Parts: sequence; C-alpha cells; structure tokens
Amino acid sequence: MTKQITIGVLALQGAFIEHIGILQNLGAATREIRLPEDLEGIDGLIIPGGESTTISKLMQDYSLITPIKKMAKSGLPVWGTCAGLILLAKKIDNQIVTSLDLMDIEVTRNAFGRQKESFSTGLSSHAIGDKQYEAVFIRAPLISDTGKKVEVLAKLEDGTIVAARENNLLVTSFHPELTLDHRWHQYFLSMINK
Repeated sequence: MTKQITIGVLALQGAFIEHIGILQNLGAATREIRLPEDLEGIDGLIIPGGESTTISKLMQDYSLITPIKKMAKSGLPVWGTCAGLILLAKKIDNQIVTSLDLMDIEVTRNAFGRQKESFSTGLSSHAIGDKQYEAVFIRAPLISDTGKKVEVLAKLEDGTIVAARENNLLVTSFHPELTLDHRWHQYFLSMINK
C-alpha cells in the first residue's frame, strides 16, 4: 500500500483554504501550518499568496522561518505562489520583507500594479503540458533575474518570468488556487512523488 502524502499549507494569512481544497480533491492529505510542530511529518509545503509583509512578520512571530529553511535545505519540496514567491527569494527589490532566502531569484514586488490592475492571461509551460494555462495575477510579483541553477517554467509574451524551479523549490507569480485547472498542483505533487 502506498503512503498518502501530506502537504502542509502555511495558514497564517492569504489564500490557504483554496490550496487545501484542490489538494484534497487531488487525493493528498493536508495540514494547516501555523506553528513549528505542525511541520512534523509533512512531505511538501505551500506558501500561499496574500500579503508578503504580513506573512513574513507572522512567520517570525511564530518561529517558523528557521525550521522551514532547514527543511527546504534538506530537500523538502516547497512551492510559493505570489506572496510565497517573494518569501522564497534571495533578493527582493525593496527589502522590507524578511524572506526565507532560499531560491536564487530576484523579485520585484507588486510588479503589475495595484489590485485594480489584476488580470488573467494564457500561459504556456512545458512543465504542465501543451494546453495553455489561464493564469490569474493579483498584485503579482515578477522574477527579474535568476541564478544559473534556476529553471524558468513560464514567461509572459513580453518575456517576463512568472514561474520557475530550483531543485525542490517551485514558484509562481500567479494564483493557481483561483482556477479550475489544477495542473500546477499536480506538478507540485509530482515533484514530491519523485
């Protein structure tokens, strides 16, 4: 019998409920992560979209930064969406956010403007198959630069990088939890199963 995988979803603020619903529909067990002890025994972690400054402060307040960094450096698959992307980055354009300093990317926060400039657009990515993916961007960051070991997974038509992977770390600028197309969640689960 195969062990069911358990995905932790950081549940301090932001769109964690939506991620949990999709993961459960895909057959994964889930756990809301609020304290360091919640991390025990998880097979992967999602850091959702929300307010990066708020999530960062709460991660510090609840002593989550050190254990998450340690687990990620030990190979735990971690996926950051929107604010989660910012929190995984080694460089942030205006460093008012304390990041996990894990992924060799440089990030520009709120790169596409305010809430009213939110949009959705079709994306292509070899990571999730040939069919175009409708990505939802809400006050989204962009990846302005990547290290040599970072694989770019998706770009906008103008070349802006909006999804990338470095070993066990995955980031997306957009919100896959807000669509009915669950291929990015399936991709993350496949990273864990490998």
